[in-house]
Amino acid sequence: MATVDRVLPVLREALTGSGLVLEDVTVTPAGKRRVVRVLVDRDLGDVDTVTEVVPPLSLDEVGDATGLVGDALDTADVLGEQPYTLEVSSPGVGRPLTEPRHFQRNVGRLLTVTTAEGDVAGRLVAADRAGLTLASGGPKTPTTERTLGYDDVQRAVVEVEFGRPTETKES
Repeated sequence: MATVDRVLPVLREALTGSGLVLEDVTVTPAGKRRVVRVLVDRDLGDVDTVTEVVPPLSLDEVGDATGLVGDALDTADVLGEQPYTLEVSSPGVGRPLTEPRHFQRNVGRLLTVTTAEGDVAGRLVAADRAGLTLASGGPKTPTTERTLGYDDVQRAVVEVEFGRPTETKES
């Protein structure tokens, strides 16, 4: 059994009840050590539709997750005797959105979604179990909303914004 396959159930169990969900785990060799990279994010539970912004994880929450994950790895001894470096973080803005929960956690952000018909850019205003709703438009154009099913989405990424959409520029 591969190392990641042994680590996954241990980490899922460690995060149970913490309000966090395990997004990804990688174990890569780094000289005489290994690097264990763990991505965690907020667990939204069994919600159907999200229309409000979900706050990102705080540094304290990531620190708490690091303690839970590190203790679980040391106790379970799934990595054997070889030393490892543990890195715990939340998914970055460049990570593609692939699951309904990824979209739900990014309500309020600007997305570019690739469909068979081309790219669609807009602000994610709602996401549920079946699909997402993007709003596009600007100060001089009317806002239009477009709903897409997840089956229509070939790729979706969050666009980096340097200003918040509610900020106004002072003259």
